[in-house]
Amino acid sequence: MYEEYYGFAEKPFSLTPDPKYLYRSQSHANAFELLQYAIRRREGFVVITGDIGTGKTTLCRALLEQIDRTTFTALVLNPFLSEEDLLKRILQDFGVISRDEARAGRLAGVTKQEMIETLYDFLLSLVPLKASAVLIIDEAQNLPLKVLEQIRILSNLETDKEKLLQVILVGQLNLKTLLRSPQLRQLDQRVSIRYELKPLDIETVAAYVAHRLTIAGGSASVAFTAKALARVHRFSGGIPRLINLICDRALLAGFSARANRISHDMVKRAAKSLDLGASAMPRFRWFGRGASLAAGALVILLASVFAAGVTALLYERLDLATLQASTRHGSVDLVPPIQAIPASRKLPADAALTILAGSYPETEAAAPEIRSVTERLEASGYRVYYARVDRGPDGRWQRVLANAYTDADAAVTDAARLKAAAPDLDAQVVTSAVATGTDR
Repeated sequence: MYEEYYGFAEKPFSLTPDPKYLYRSQSHANAFELLQYAIRRREGFVVITGDIGTGKTTLCRALLEQIDRTTFTALVLNPFLSEEDLLKRILQDFGVISRDEARAGRLAGVTKQEMIETLYDFLLSLVPLKASAVLIIDEAQNLPLKVLEQIRILSNLETDKEKLLQVILVGQLNLKTLLRSPQLRQLDQRVSIRYELKPLDIETVAAYVAHRLTIAGGSASVAFTAKALARVHRFSGGIPRLINLICDRALLAGFSARANRISHDMVKRAAKSLDLGASAMPRFRWFGRGASLAAGALVILLASVFAAGVTALLYERLDLATLQASTRHGSVDLVPPIQAIPASRKLPADAALTILAGSYPETEAAAPEIRSVTERLEASGYRVYYARVDRGPDGRWQRVLANAYTDADAAVTDAARLKAAAPDLDAQVVTSAVATGTDR
């Protein structure tokens, strides 16, 4: 309808995962580069997670387009498969067997072990060719536990020097919880790279919309006003799929009104027709565009547990930073040094251990990093605490802590999990005395 009026070659906001429409926001570009790195380095397991509609499938399609001819790929879009069906699908995508053979039932008498051996022979044949194989599974949060265990077994296919099969699991946020279950502990420990796709911020939404209009060929004939784009962000929460739905309806409204500028009222009506209420506005408004999602340079230490029954851990003593903060509606605000840390943010008195996530000088410049670390930890389910240490000539420093523990094993396990999930936040278990600076 509106495509011809505005001169589009195709719908600019289609919901299909067309890789040419992938907009490489900072988050999506980071994920794309990590995936390419993992494939080149044969890192084993990679896990990419994101909320519904954040562009995970489109990212997979774009990755497949960029993979060179020496890399064989298998893409599984339907996770509701048995172990045998998964193996058949992998062998088909790698070209070991044809779809016609599978449809003709010629594999009916082939056992699972025989299929694994066939796959292993194929993977070994790639070694002298200096080729590799990648298995990408979308919607991986829906994989049955038995199938996930089968995938772990496939990861054991290796030579003395390298993995023969690279596995990329892509799924919704609950995939992280699934992998942490006791039954999948062995698989979880094999994950070398984890990354979470983030929604788009208000400025990136504007760039995203302009990108799609340009790709579709009609950017010169129609434009969204600044207020309209702000409302798109507000109603979508920065989720690309919702942005597409809203913008598609808004363009239809613009076509009906024969307008070449999409107004905020058109966006509002579009969102209402989709039954989309305004999403929660970002809490961290002052969080600058260039603020890094990483915690910056963090202090790295490895914890070691003493004898059984002893909860104290031995760590190299460092003058680490501390954090003075107050809470308001769940967000974190730096407060003047003379104010006390709110009781809800202090490390509990009965805590023997905690996880050090980051340390920063108590300056305004460090505030974006402190907020970023806090947001990421809380989004991952960690309870965040703060402390402060006076470093004498170096001034006051602020410290971000995650969770409180009385059990050393639990602390070390959670720290290892956090470190694996966020490599830039190299987590360190410390005693409560070290955390609060009372060990001096």
